Amino acid sequence: MIASKGFWDNPEKNTSILKERTALSLRVDKFMTLQNDLEECEILHELGVEESDEQTLGEALAQIGTLNKRFEAYSLELMLDGEEDKNNAIVSINAGAGGTDAQDWAEMLHRMYLRWVDRKGYKLEMIDFQPGDEAGIKSVTFTASGENAFGWLKSEIGVHRLVRISPFNASGKRQTSFASVFVCPEIDKEIVVAIEDKDLRIDVYRASGAGGQHVNKTSSAVRITHLPTNIVVQCQQEKSQHRNKDMAMKVLMSRLYQHEKRKQDSKIQQMHDDKEEIGWGSQIRSYVLHPYQMVKDHRINLEIGNVSDVLDGGIDPFIEGVLMSEKNKGKKR
Repeated sequence: MIASKGFWDNPEKNTSILKERTALSLRVDKFMTLQNDLEECEILHELGVEESDEQTLGEALAQIGTLNKRFEAYSLELMLDGEEDKNNAIVSINAGAGGTDAQDWAEMLHRMYLRWVDRKGYKLEMIDFQPGDEAGIKSVTFTASGENAFGWLKSEIGVHRLVRISPFNASGKRQTSFASVFVCPEIDKEIVVAIEDKDLRIDVYRASGAGGQHVNKTSSAVRITHLPTNIVVQCQQEKSQHRNKDMAMKVLMSRLYQHEKRKQDSKIQQMHDDKEEIGWGSQIRSYVLHPYQMVKDHRINLEIGNVSDVLDGGIDPFIEGVLMSEKNKGKKR
């Protein structure tokens, strides 16, 4: 296709094709590298066997162990073959039932995902941040930019439940708190989502903050309501009202695109139509800090006892487990 006549006459229109070609080339390169490294390991192992060299055999076995992990990671990456899996991810976290504890829990989840983004080497960009009344946050929205960001994070969509001794309760009682996580793909610029001015209500207001130098003296924060769908997005992180509006429109375009996709898939519709309360019975994962320590994903019955590592961004076992489970369900169909 790239070699066809006239393809390069207007390269801007073919950006998506070039991006797909680059992504496919990277996957092929990774496979070739793995194949070459495997052949070198085999040669090293054969050499160790022929010469009865324990040191060489040990080195070969160590390299094979490393290669096995790389092959597993590559196999998981190949599963991210959805239309938007390769896109950047827009992540929103909202405190649910539980008052101040829930807002504190939302902040803990926010920190968990920031640590995960850092582990992945992705780029982070804050879009909106609404602090809690006494502690924590009411809601936060950010972008995670990197290869297959949406493909990895889409399995985090749902309600997350925390059980612990409340630090905000003087009687030291156990408290259950909830927060919801929503993830949608950032839409490439070349994909057009039609938004008419008459369908928008744009409000400006003063950005909230912790006080002092962070308090905005002008009405730079922007809230955009898409009237036909009642989708509301807002941004207050930038000092410029124009910049906040641009970022809010980017989020709105992504959510409208995802809204249309959900209409075509009843399962996704049920997951994202916001009919479920952020509370009891709707959680996808529970994080228990008292009376024992355990994180359990209810979709795949995976339990991890190292809660500290999970809250420090170690959520890959859950992401990979859900991904494998969904792929296996697809095969059975």
